[in-house]
Formats: sequence, C-alpha cells, structure tokens
Amino acid sequence: MPSIKEIETKHLIGTNIGTSTIVSELARGGMAIVFTAYQRTLRRRIAVKILPKTLITPKKAQLFQQEAEAAAILSHPNIIQIYEVGETDEFIFFTMQLVQGKSLSQIMKMARKQILPAKRILPLKMTLQIIVQILDALDYAHQQEIVHCDIKPDNIMIETHTQRPIITDYGVAKVLHDADDEKLTARGTPLYMAPEQIIGKPTDGRTDIFAVGTMLFQMLVPRLPLPKFKSNDALLKHKLLNKNGFFLKEPSDLNPFLNKEMDRIVQNAMAYEPEKRYANCGEFKKMLEGYQQRYL
Repeated sequence: MPSIKEIETKHLIGTNIGTSTIVSELARGGMAIVFTAYQRTLRRRIAVKILPKTLITPKKAQLFQQEAEAAAILSHPNIIQIYEVGETDEFIFFTMQLVQGKSLSQIMKMARKQILPAKRILPLKMTLQIIVQILDALDYAHQQEIVHCDIKPDNIMIETHTQRPIITDYGVAKVLHDADDEKLTARGTPLYMAPEQIIGKPTDGRTDIFAVGTMLFQMLVPRLPLPKFKSNDALLKHKLLNKNGFFLKEPSDLNPFLNKEMDRIVQNAMAYEPEKRYANCGEFKKMLEGYQQRYL
C-alpha cells in the first residue's frame, strides 16, 4: 500500500469534484491531501480534502467519514465549516472553508525565534482571547455530543485579518451516541492526550479540556518544563505515572507576569482524573474570563 507522500495528484488539477474545480495542492496529512478549489455554484475559493481509496482500510475509511459527518453538523464561527461530502472512483472527499492564515503552532514557532526573550511568548491578552474562543467552540460541539480528541496547536488556524481561531481536523472526533465508536482504538497526539485517552478508557468533553489546558500552558511559557524523552511511549508513561501533574514546574515559575491563580486554572484543566477537571468548557472559559478581568 503506497504512502500519502507517494500519491500523484497532478492529474487532478483543473478537474471537477462535486460543485468545485481543483486549483492546486495545499497540504498533506497522515491520511489525506488538501487542495484549494473554486466552488462554481457560489463563486468562491474553498478547500477540498481527499482520501485516496488506495490508502483505505476499513478503519481509515471509517475515520475519514466520521471526520466529515461530525464536522458537517457543527455551525460555529470558531469551527471550520464543511460544505459537501462525496466520493469518486479514486477517492472520498469533502469540501470545506478555506482559512487564510497560519496554524497556531506556526505562530508559536515564529515567536520562539524572537531575539528578545520577552517576545518569545505570545502576548497574554492574545493567548487568553484565543483559548476563550476555542473553549466556546468546544463547549458548543460538546453540547452536540461531539468530542474532538486531538486538540493541539497544529489543529488551530488563526485567520490573518480577524485573528479568529478556527478549530480544524475532526478526523478523530467521537460522536458520543454512536456505540460503534467504543470499539475504535484511542488516538491523539501524545503531549496533549489525557490519561483516560492514553489507556483507552471512554472519552468525553473533559478529554478536550485536558488538551486545551496543556496547550494553554504551552502558550504561557517559553518552553514546557518537561524532561527529555527518547520516545512518545516514554512521554506517555511519564504522564501516567505522575498523577499530581507531569510538568516539572508551574506556569508562573516560568513567566513572571502570571498570577498564581493561573497555575490553579491550568492545574484544574489538567487534573489526572476527569472528574477533578472543569465539568465543561463553559466553566473553564468562565475562569479565564475572570482572570482577564482581574489581571489584564
């Protein structure tokens, strides 16, 4: 079976898929390719994501369909919009909103390269505005019984003109009322995975809260206080063994402009047991808004 890097796409440029015409390749992920396209019916630029059928196993096909179906029912300004889902003889596809901007991970990497140490951290006001909007979007999605399960800076796009964060890639989203999902293997990105996710226990909105807490910590400090790990398995083991928190220091130890209250907010979001975290994203959001009012 070929890898996604080996798939030839030149013949797709200029072809029609659904109501759209493919213009150029934009990016490749672990199992899909994204193109820019022109939607002829509404005369606008959009993105098209395809999964070549030569790469499909039953599990991958299910995950890709799940991504489209889960995201398509969501309508929120901070969640990417899905327009159309379908398939051709070559691939499964869906069309979606084309975001003009950079990923949060790209923005953070650019900041880390600043000469002045104080500039290597995103402005606190900007960080909290981004996280508050993400939490509002996730709270909405959770009310629709959809959990993302892979929140991380790579999956957050920041629009250039509005600076609006947009959550992308519901490829590992879990529709809670779908019993078949319970049979799927736990997935995610090691640094952001909650303990219950690592060991394959049922996940819910509090799993996303853990990931947002980790991402918030990462945005607040120059570098996460973690030992060096030889592998992802070593990192996952470290997280499971350290029930009182797997980071070696608190956010305020690394950022003197933070009040100790931020340490407690992050700790609550990243509590080992789900029941000790915030009950929902709305509660987490309210705590951050309170911090904004008191200290910014």
